[in-house]
Amino acid sequence: MQVLSTLWLLRRAAIAVALALPLACFAAELDWDQLSIDEQRLLSPLRDRWSDLPAERRQRLRKGAARWATMTPEERQRAHQRLKRWRQLTPEQRKRVRQRYKRFRQLSPERQREIRRRHKWFKSLSPERRRLLRDRWQNMSPEERQRFRKKRQQGRRPLADEQRHHLRAYRRDTSPAQRKHLREQQRKRRATPAP
Repeated sequence: MQVLSTLWLLRRAAIAVALALPLACFAAELDWDQLSIDEQRLLSPLRDRWSDLPAERRQRLRKGAARWATMTPEERQRAHQRLKRWRQLTPEQRKRVRQRYKRFRQLSPERQREIRRRHKWFKSLSPERRRLLRDRWQNMSPEERQRFRKKRQQGRRPLADEQRHHLRAYRRDTSPAQRKHLREQQRKRRATPAP
């Protein structure tokens, strides 16, 4: 019995070492010279302090450089704009953004999708309409905001099984591009005044 438990422990130790090796390689030091020419070009502002950065940060930067290389010019421009806005934030504002993002990542995937859907809807509004809604929200007292949220939640009806089935079939049978085209057609029809 003693031999079996020793063998069992040795096997467990061997498995643990085997699993830890890839992690150790991942966390290994990544010298500047190990970066590709493209990575060095993208990360050149960090060259002088590269060796001072923690290994984890270097890996994140390397992944970011790889992602940058696959971006379209439009995506790169949006990323530049987001970075510019980020740099203009105060440390307190950055802290709040990080906290919100952390809370968002802890939400269920369904809730995240709902928030993204609402954000997309809000961004689709005209700047004037967005300003009016923001002003209205900011002028509400906490009690009014709570009543507003409650009213919105009560107004939601869960989908019936048949509706859910049709929605799944629609999503399964149409591509995202087709759905986008259909939504644009619906918006145009709604925007066109009736004769």
